[in-house]
Amino acid sequence: MKMQDAVGTELRYGSAASVALIILGLALLVANNGGGGYSLQQIASATSRINTAQFPLQDVAASLGNLDGLSFILLGLMVLVATPILRVAISVVAFAKERNALYTLITLIVLLNLLVALLVVPGLVG
Repeated sequence: MKMQDAVGTELRYGSAASVALIILGLALLVANNGGGGYSLQQIASATSRINTAQFPLQDVAASLGNLDGLSFILLGLMVLVATPILRVAISVVAFAKERNALYTLITLIVLLNLLVALLVVPGLVG
């Protein structure tokens, strides 16, 4: 499979999965009149103080079994964020297979920057 085909497939599936999870989460929010310990009115309020940083990955994963709508929405957002990161990882592999050392190195640096910004920096700031 060519790199462009792999990237296109990954972007389509990642986007579709994200949309499906967010729609499911919205339906569950409405059906359950809220989620994540918040009422629908608190979530939908223009002055809502709900922050996605309040929901660690472990809590989101644990709440999925309870059909918590907010957790499904957050998982959908995580999938959306992970989609372009996976694209960069696929590019690293593709460039390495082509034995293109310069682009492999550059893309690997981009991937490491993304991962540090996503996984390390929030822990240092918070």
